[in-house]
Order: sequence, then structure tokens, then C-alpha cells
Amino acid sequence: MSERSGHDAVVVGGGAIGLCCAWSIARRGGRVVVLDRAAPPAGATQVAAGMLAPVGELAFGEPELLRMTLAAAERYPSFVAELEAASGVDCGFSRQGALHVALDRDEAAELRRTHELQRSLGLGAEWLAPRRCRELEPGLTPSFNGGVLAPGEGAIDPRRMTAALLAALEAEGVEVRTGVEVREAVMDGERLSGVRTDSGEELRAGSVVLAAGAWSGVAEWLPEDARPPVRPVKGQILELRALDGEAPCERIVVSERVYLVPRPDGRLVVGATVEERGFDTAVTAGGVHELLREAYRLLPEVAEMELVEAMAGLRPGTPDNLPLVGPGAFDGLVLACGHYRNGILLAPLAGDVVAELIAGGRTVESVR
Repeated sequence: MSERSGHDAVVVGGGAIGLCCAWSIARRGGRVVVLDRAAPPAGATQVAAGMLAPVGELAFGEPELLRMTLAAAERYPSFVAELEAASGVDCGFSRQGALHVALDRDEAAELRRTHELQRSLGLGAEWLAPRRCRELEPGLTPSFNGGVLAPGEGAIDPRRMTAALLAALEAEGVEVRTGVEVREAVMDGERLSGVRTDSGEELRAGSVVLAAGAWSGVAEWLPEDARPPVRPVKGQILELRALDGEAPCERIVVSERVYLVPRPDGRLVVGATVEERGFDTAVTAGGVHELLREAYRLLPEVAEMELVEAMAGLRPGTPDNLPLVGPGAFDGLVLACGHYRNGILLAPLAGDVVAELIAGGRTVESVR
């Protein structure tokens, strides 16, 4: 770690990625401060469903992303155990499995195609007939065309995870400053040596970690050619609650158009739209209607649940859907952004990679 400045790292961004980076740096003995313009849980973390689903989220033509998500899923149980031990906070982590359901013939054809890819890669997934699907999830709609069970998939409650990370950071003596805007880069020649905030305070560090989610691509304190190619992708999501305290499904249940993530306390997260709307975060009647309609088609019991909250957040997308984790455009800048739909899953892995980079143990070639 650097001895040349007040901090080894300044982390700009207090979402799941930024907090995981800060905790990993601190655990390795680094001096770190986190700056965020909002109060955690920030950005996409606030509205994430928390699915940990590398098998179910598999897409054609993305082998590198699959490698990352599988590695992240393997890391997750130890990460949660370490975090809960350090913080004393239950993160709401479970590996309940996921059931992907085809509601019609067209969806069945597409799901079988994806399943063949899963099988060819040796991933844990099994095609099930409708009767077997209903044995696992009795609340499913009466008529559908089969499904794929991915038993190793899981979920975590991102808000509990954030609370745990904040507690763990406090235990490490790490300061998390909210309501702070970074206004200017502090340069020593061609090297980024810190940042200046909206209050005029200068924070010098060996490394500055850009983990500002969807706002990473518009970080005005960086020169335009140094800003990563990250754009906001809007997603609307709902939280429902069962009146009897029990969610209407045991597993994550997914169709082509919606996913349902049960929480242990009877809540059900319904997500999520994908909209190219810039930085618009308005919750719309159309978005809510679409999610409720598709959830009802999959699991009719949702009609009797209480609508607790409707939210919209911004996923940080990149041109190739791969995250940007590694050295930035000039010395001293480290990127940890662009995780799109997999931010919660990839956060612990990103934190490890960034901390090792700052400690001098890893190069960009091993990151992407």
C-alpha cells in the first residue's frame, strides 16, 4: 500500500461495488475513505432484487461474463460468512434454487435452446415437465409448457448486505461520507493523486476508485476521454408482501418477462423492466402494470398480495455487457463499474480484484 498520501484509496461511490471495494482494501490493511453523493444503499443497489444466478442469467455469446459470474457465485458463501462475522448483521443470503418457466410454446423453444447451452457447458440445470414444476412450486399458473430448475442459484437482500458492509467498514475504522460530490481531480503531472469535493476539501490518495455505478460515465471531475463507456439502463421493480407472512413461492421463479424473488419474511420482489431512458428514474403506471401482469401470469397468488413499494433504478450498462474493473485511463485511477445486471453477484469479486490491484498483486490482463 502507498505511504505517500493520507489514504491508500478514495472510493467514489457507495453502492454495493464501492462498499465491497472499500472493505476489501481495509481488510488488507489499506487506509480508505468512501464518498457518495447519496446515502447508502445508493444507486442500483437500492432497487436490486439480489439474485445470484449465473446459470439462469446465461446468455449466448458471453463466455467471459459467465466465467466471471460463476467465479463470483463460488466466492459468495465465504464472502457472506466473513461479512456476517465482521458485522453481526444477517445478510438474508440463501441458495433456494431458481425455476425458469416457459408459459407458451415459443417460450418453451427458447428455454430449451438455453438449456442445451447450459448442458453443453456442464452447468447445473435440469429440464422439468409441468407436473414436476408444480410439485416444486404449487402456486404456478395452471397451464404452461415446462421449466428448467437451476438448484444452485440463490439470492441476498441487498439492503441487508449494505447494512452489513457499513457495519463492517465502521469496525475497520473506514469513514463513509454521504452527501459529498466530487468536483475535481487532483493531478500530479499525469498521475491522479486525489480528488477535491464540493466543499473544497482535498483528499489525496495512492489510488482513486471510480465505483459510481451508472454515473461513472458522466463523472465530470474526470477528463472526458478518461470517463468509462457506462450508460444508465432504467429498471422498475416492485415489492409485494403476503398477508399471511409467507411468500407464494419457495424458489426464485422466472419467466421470459419477469422474475420473482421471495424473501424469508414473506416479501416478494418482482422485477424488472429494461428501459433506455437516460437518467430518468420515474416509476410509471405502464412499468408497474407490465410487472404485475407478467407476475400474475406466472404466479396468480400475487393478486392477493399487498403492493408495498414501486421503485426505479439505473443499471450501469457497457457496450459489451462486461464490467470494467482495473486500471483507468491514467495512473492512479482504478475502475470498478459497468456491472449492469450482475452488480450484487459480482460485487465481492470486484472488491477483491480492486484491493489486489491497489496492493500491487494483479494486472489488468487478469481482470477482463
